[in-house]
Amino acid sequence: MLERRIRREDLKSKIMSAQEAAMFFKDGMTVATSGFTPAGYPKAVPSALAKRSEEGEKIGITLITGASVGDELDGALTRSGVIQRRFPYQTHKDIRNSINEGSILYQDMHLSHVPQYIDYGFFGEIDIALVEALAITEDGGIIPTMSVGLSPHAIKNAKKVIVEINTSQPMELEGVHDIYIPNKPPHRKPIPIVHPGDRIGTHYIPCDPEKIQAIVITDIKDKVRPLGSIDEDSQKISGYIIDFLEHEVKMNRMPKNLLPLQSGVGSVANAVLGGIVDSKFENLTCYTEVIQDSMFDLIDAGKVTVASGTSFTPSEEGLKRLIKNMKHYAKHCILRPMEISNNPEVARRLGVIAMNTAIEVDIYGHVNSTNIMGSRMMNGIGGSGDFTRNAYLSIFTTVSTAKNGDISSIVPMVSHVDHTEHDVEVIVTEQGIADLRGTSPVERAKKIIKNCAHPNYKDTLMDYLKRAENGKAKHEPHLLDEALSFHHRFLKTGSMKMR
Repeated sequence: MLERRIRREDLKSKIMSAQEAAMFFKDGMTVATSGFTPAGYPKAVPSALAKRSEEGEKIGITLITGASVGDELDGALTRSGVIQRRFPYQTHKDIRNSINEGSILYQDMHLSHVPQYIDYGFFGEIDIALVEALAITEDGGIIPTMSVGLSPHAIKNAKKVIVEINTSQPMELEGVHDIYIPNKPPHRKPIPIVHPGDRIGTHYIPCDPEKIQAIVITDIKDKVRPLGSIDEDSQKISGYIIDFLEHEVKMNRMPKNLLPLQSGVGSVANAVLGGIVDSKFENLTCYTEVIQDSMFDLIDAGKVTVASGTSFTPSEEGLKRLIKNMKHYAKHCILRPMEISNNPEVARRLGVIAMNTAIEVDIYGHVNSTNIMGSRMMNGIGGSGDFTRNAYLSIFTTVSTAKNGDISSIVPMVSHVDHTEHDVEVIVTEQGIADLRGTSPVERAKKIIKNCAHPNYKDTLMDYLKRAENGKAKHEPHLLDEALSFHHRFLKTGSMKMR
């Protein structure tokens, strides 16, 4: 089996245990790893590194990943105190708690920026690239597994490379990847993608064999996340979007097979795409960052011809389905570096329809997708900004209330702004849809309140707007103290319901 996995003979002398490989890590290092929401991340070596710390060694690192990763990496290294600084996106409860407690320093970043930061040296030197691989080619090239993420840039810039060969990953993945790294300015050229199915690179990540210090053989599977069931609210949101897109086609603003679809991570996003299975749309393409369960449904239904992303992000059942039918899905799917999958240039050229999720939306269309009550980090902005700002059409979805109806997701002023009113064109909740294109701030506010707010909060929000309009400034009127107290009310009472 190793003959297929390690095809360069002299590299076989680099095979060692995870414990031996973990000894390459020193206090103060900057480490970049594979992994993206959470697929294709290293597992054996981080666990061994965590054990070193637990046994009393002083080891603190800066950790840079593509996006969220599994418990063996974010969880184990957080609990053992190894992570001191983290970039750019996470979903693990342990690291989230440590970030909010201040014990881990964290910068939330647009995902398309991270590979460039590495390439430009903005993070400083990358001491180690730790990546999971399907195989190593005769030239030392590294074939990724279920994600690409920032692995190409990590390998290119790192002083040392440590590879985990994961034998649980099916060899049928080979050929799915398309690795292309743009040159640095001023020598950068246009990325030659004019269709989501275009292949422009190699199926492996180029790597100087001399950089490879250790190869660890493992069979630990990805700890994938469950996707929530497609509930009634998600079905309604999906239905509103499908009706809206059908209207756009009728108005000759889109072709019959739409434009390339992008959808964010999570259950609502998965449900939105899933609803298209029963729609009349056909011959669809997707240019996105994550390929979730609903994408497999669309491929199986003959609805999607090409799905381009940087990661397979299935549920546990979806992972079994993917592995069992990898040859089939490999014909339709392409995994690219996150700098390419999330690239603003390509998103703008292709005319992507961006569909992402919000924590809260204010009446003027500003979106908070990262911080609860303005201060408590949830996961991060991810790739939503990469697509939203550069989309042909930008759509944000959220259920209209949270905490069993005690919190309105539509508020007078968001507690944290990730996406401004200038970039947000459509808001959708289970209550309805607000098309904000070509509207003034007050017109937007009336649409969002009328169409998207929960009935329990419509009167409160409309009353706020009317009283704000009585002030001197009429363009985007606010009652700042009251807008802030809308959030403070929840902190004090646990409810935003009228009392």
